[in-house]
Amino acid sequence: MEQSHYNSLFSFIWNIANDVLVNAFNKGDYKKIILPMLVLRRIDVLLEASKDAVLQMKEQLDNNKIENQAPILYNITGYPFYNTSKFTMKTLKSEIDPLRLKLNFIEYLNGYSKDVLDIIDKLHLKQVVDNLTETERLGSIIEKFTSDNINLSSKPMLDGEGNVLHPALDNHTVGVLFEDLLRKFNEENNVTEAGEHFTPRDYVQLLADLAVLPVANKITDSAYSVYDGACGTGGILTIAQERIKQIATERGKNVTISIYGQELLPDTYATCKADLMISGQIESFQYAWAGEEREYIAFDSTVSRDGHAGETFDFCISNPPFGTPWKEDLKKRGLKETEKTKFADSRFNIVVGEGEQRKEITFLPDISDCQMLFLANNLSRMVNDTELGTRIVEVHNGSSLFTGNAGSGASNLRQYIIENDLLEAIVAMPEKDFYNTGIGTYIWIVTNRKEERRKGKVQLIDATNIKTPLRKNLGEKNCETNEENRLEIVRLLMDFKETEQSKIFSNEEFGYWQVTVERPLRLVYENPDCIELPDLKNKDDVQLLKDVLAAWKKYLNGHTVSDFAFFLMLEQMKVKVPASKIKMVRQYLGRRSETADVCRMKPTKRDSPIVTDPELRDTEQVPLLYPGGIGAFMQNEVLPYASDAFYNEDEVVTGYELSFTKYFYKPVELRPIANITADIESIEKRLKGVLDDILNV
Repeated sequence: MEQSHYNSLFSFIWNIANDVLVNAFNKGDYKKIILPMLVLRRIDVLLEASKDAVLQMKEQLDNNKIENQAPILYNITGYPFYNTSKFTMKTLKSEIDPLRLKLNFIEYLNGYSKDVLDIIDKLHLKQVVDNLTETERLGSIIEKFTSDNINLSSKPMLDGEGNVLHPALDNHTVGVLFEDLLRKFNEENNVTEAGEHFTPRDYVQLLADLAVLPVANKITDSAYSVYDGACGTGGILTIAQERIKQIATERGKNVTISIYGQELLPDTYATCKADLMISGQIESFQYAWAGEEREYIAFDSTVSRDGHAGETFDFCISNPPFGTPWKEDLKKRGLKETEKTKFADSRFNIVVGEGEQRKEITFLPDISDCQMLFLANNLSRMVNDTELGTRIVEVHNGSSLFTGNAGSGASNLRQYIIENDLLEAIVAMPEKDFYNTGIGTYIWIVTNRKEERRKGKVQLIDATNIKTPLRKNLGEKNCETNEENRLEIVRLLMDFKETEQSKIFSNEEFGYWQVTVERPLRLVYENPDCIELPDLKNKDDVQLLKDVLAAWKKYLNGHTVSDFAFFLMLEQMKVKVPASKIKMVRQYLGRRSETADVCRMKPTKRDSPIVTDPELRDTEQVPLLYPGGIGAFMQNEVLPYASDAFYNEDEVVTGYELSFTKYFYKPVELRPIANITADIESIEKRLKGVLDDILNV
């Protein structure tokens, strides 16, 4: 469709809200009415041509008492849906009585086949009808959507002489139209929440190219599957499907592509289902797996209810929500926010090793952001018994590169991916490439079938400047990734060479040991007369401190002593200090001193373990590639400044993080001092002139 025709169609539908809904509904409710009616009219208009034939066949099937009517009616419509009511949206608009119109509309909705009824339910269309009837706007909105001024059909609208009045509306354009309308409604209402906008189509095309083009030579006469656990309106699924088919055709291969997805938002799920249904991209929404019936496009949260549990796929392509909490998923499992560790799911908690080496690893990230859960979910979908394996292409924001300390779920996930040599590349994309956010995004490319030249290595691609400016901003989006840009990014990936925009590293480059550096606690005891005892709730503790002070003054005359001498004195004075109270005595009566002897777990035993000082504790990140390892790091970087420092090998934790800034940072050249001085002098002259005017000098 030409851009001018698209703009006219968009404007007409957008203005329906202003023409029909104004003064009857809040602006925030406009999209809840317009978008469902758009989806419904798109389905309705495709059934107009076969309406009479469906009704005739329905009557015959009923007369012959045939129960399984759906396949026969599908064959008549040419789509996996039908409507057996006597109404269409065009015939409905002839009714002028509001109540009868409502009843007729409900009858019309109830006449749809199972999957359309599911769409109607998710879009809350019956509630929409109630609201429109109450405000006496139902007839007006039906009239607008059935107007001859727009064409929502897949065939062109012609005049009496056969000339095209309005071009056909293809399914791709329907998806773009829906998303553009949603974006516009959200902008009007200042909606910025994650999940309320969708992946721009130019970005989706890049995802498909990154997934498919590097393995194009592995595509054979076979069946392939594409999965998106955050499928939105299904754009990623359909574009990837088309891309695989296109590549296969170019190479003379005959392939079939099955698409699988899951979506949480009801209206988005319904739109996805409608789009796939209309486009013919999917012939049925149900399939059998392991003795149960499943939906190709599952509804609900992928995190808490896996609609495709146990299944694997050839391509996993997703743009999951960023910065969205997953506490609701915990609630669905009957858990509180503080019970995250009890979230049992084999996708996010895995077991590695056997026997004494067996251990459980969690991938559960911080409760405030769910995006890494989708990456872990896709990891569980990998095919292990084919030449192609599985390619995962997933969009994230920058936090996925570094969030979480070593040993946390997010770091564990990065560690698992990298140490198992699954990370092929990460592409840094331009800022302001999305509709509702100016943040930069990163495309992770993960595969269990790395090329030989890529084994043990990770490629980082800086594509932040590979973009084309838009003539007019679309929300926050001020640039796009056009075909030329996509080819350049894919070329950088497939060339696998060191350039200004492409860096190649060993897997170990991104790993580090998190080392807790300890120092001994060193205390002296001095000036007992200056010590103020705390007002503790436990009176026995207060009495113990008083007894210790009294013994100190009596036996040592209050002289300054070390920790060893202090507790030895208490033993000799028969002042019993329980092991559980040693820390308390040290806390309230001792003073830190760098020159004092170290404190021991058993104060009077010289061979007892050293007590560490929590105030002097430090955490160091030692790169895995540091020459000589942790021991050399301690010798070179720590001990010269703290000779008594040490660490516990059993407490060392391995972590992973990736930093594009570190590898692609370009320092800004400083301005010459002469230019800076000239600017300062110029400002001073202007300020003096202003001051002179104020003072009338």
